[in-house]
Amino acid sequence: MARRPKKPAPAAGSPGARPLTVNLDEVRARIDAVDEAIHGLISERARLAQAVGISKAASGRAVDFYRPEREAQVLRRARERNEGPLRDEEVLRLFREIMSACLAQQEPLKVAFLGPEGTFTQTAVLNHFGHSVRALPLSSIDEVFHEVEAGNADFGVVPIENSTEGTVNHTLDRFLSSPLKICGEVELRIRQHLMGNMGALSRIVRVCSHPQSLAQCREWLDEHLPGIEQVPVSSNAEGARRARDEKGTAAIAGETAAEVYGLKILAAEIEDRSDNTTRFLVLGRKLFAPSGEDRTTLLVSVLHTDAPGALQRLLEPLARHRVSLTRIESRPSRRRKWDYVFFIDFEGHAEDKNIARALAALKKRASLFRILGSYPRAVQ
Repeated sequence: MARRPKKPAPAAGSPGARPLTVNLDEVRARIDAVDEAIHGLISERARLAQAVGISKAASGRAVDFYRPEREAQVLRRARERNEGPLRDEEVLRLFREIMSACLAQQEPLKVAFLGPEGTFTQTAVLNHFGHSVRALPLSSIDEVFHEVEAGNADFGVVPIENSTEGTVNHTLDRFLSSPLKICGEVELRIRQHLMGNMGALSRIVRVCSHPQSLAQCREWLDEHLPGIEQVPVSSNAEGARRARDEKGTAAIAGETAAEVYGLKILAAEIEDRSDNTTRFLVLGRKLFAPSGEDRTTLLVSVLHTDAPGALQRLLEPLARHRVSLTRIESRPSRRRKWDYVFFIDFEGHAEDKNIARALAALKKRASLFRILGSYPRAVQ
């Protein structure tokens, strides 16, 4: 007689399933043992970082020990190893904070950024450098450049482009007269939140935010707050400050601003596009070695702007040596009217063999040629 197949056991949590028995005391004891092991390993890593500092103690400054290409490699390996249950972004955040704390044993890095506190640029600083840095909020992009140039800050962070609103031209223009280098980039997914002290949307009289943030939430505002006054201000943080201090004022800003200014999030993630992303540049005073996954930015100008095919001839060596361009932007050169310079991004490092050959050929065809930076691509 044929055997009747066994019925599958009920899934955990379904009717008829036997309750799973977990010895919580045993699990907690194992967690405590894991925590102790983790703490010991972090302390050992800190001692090794300290040893690196001692071996280079002639200068004694954290900026001399900071290696963005090395950090990028560590983060990529952490992401590749990750098999869950933590998400990649959580693992990357943990490793960033460990590296940040270890480096700060010598002296915290001083990082200037376009402030005030509570802006997305501050979030970009913390995402890239971790929380063990001394973040210096400044009122303009010019000030960020100046403080890094003068050595009052080790690095600076400024916005360069947004996926929906385009390029921050003032950042590009500042490179025309600055000796600073690009030594990193940050890509930050922009999540815009409506925040305030009121208990309901019906109590909102006005919404304050930076013009770009208002533009990024235009459809949501038209649908949910029709007719409400929209007030452009100098930064999202300024909007959050007004929301804290003014009755009836709400703000659009990031989560950091809500924390800094003690506001309630009334509606989360109200941006019109779910892929809304801003790219930031990390400014420094020197170039760094390749990390293995890099990007290079050039500032160039053609010899004869009025000659037919001048730009095509300038860029031809990049195509010939199979260099992949990711971005090209033109700006007035400020040397004479109708004269332009070009900012060019492409994949790879200036020390890569094919790129070095391409740049040598391109340089001969350019009236202006500067490598603004070869730096690790954003790790996320």
